[in-house]
Amino acid sequence: MSSLPPVIMSSLDVERLEHLLETHALAGTPNATALQKELDRADILEPSEMPKDVVTMNSRLCCRIQEDGTERELTLVYPDQADMDTGRISIMAPVGMALLGLRIGQTIQWPGPGGKALTLEVSSISYQPESAGDLHR
Repeated sequence: MSSLPPVIMSSLDVERLEHLLETHALAGTPNATALQKELDRADILEPSEMPKDVVTMNSRLCCRIQEDGTERELTLVYPDQADMDTGRISIMAPVGMALLGLRIGQTIQWPGPGGKALTLEVSSISYQPESAGDLHR
């Protein structure tokens, strides 16, 4: 697997996610530890300074699997809003953690069916709360 791409996160998202990680249900779990590592390595900006091409919480984005060209529309959400059937991916899922903070054009590798690594590219963002002024999402 290649080195991790740089990530940018909103201070509001970081605050909310750190609060989520402190909940009894998640505190100390492997996924919580993994997400905290992502938060720790992020460049943190105020919501008003967030570039429009960065995946933030509640962003709607289109991703392309490079190996086969498949496109998927996803929304990155908090765990209680997740619904795989409608493309609502939890931040606590490995692919959700990996997408947070990526920019259009950046890629991540994640385990696909059978454990084979797939390369996922953020191809567009159709909605980002920060650029829409929706800070109370």
